[in-house]
Amino acid sequence: MMTTTFKDAYNTLKNHAQTLRSQQEPNIDDLLRIVEESVTAYKTCQLRIDAVEQALQKALSETNLEHSSDSEQINEKEGGSANNNSFAEDENDIPF
Repeated sequence: MMTTTFKDAYNTLKNHAQTLRSQQEPNIDDLLRIVEESVTAYKTCQLRIDAVEQALQKALSETNLEHSSDSEQINEKEGGSANNNSFAEDENDIPF
């Protein structure tokens, strides 16, 4: 199986959709090829989207863990707890 980029696979899907939309009568000879290529392209796109979502979730969860541990360390130095700092109250006053 040839490795395809997301962009290539997405363009394949767009081109096939346009081809099917523009036909006055379905070209049955090309239909099986179009469907097979579209399914392969769709799977490629879905795999890339899933991989990016997982990477983002991992990066965000690591950032939240780092931020959480930094806040706890700061509060411990100040003698407070992570839930009882005045900064958290100020966050609610943001006008947007």
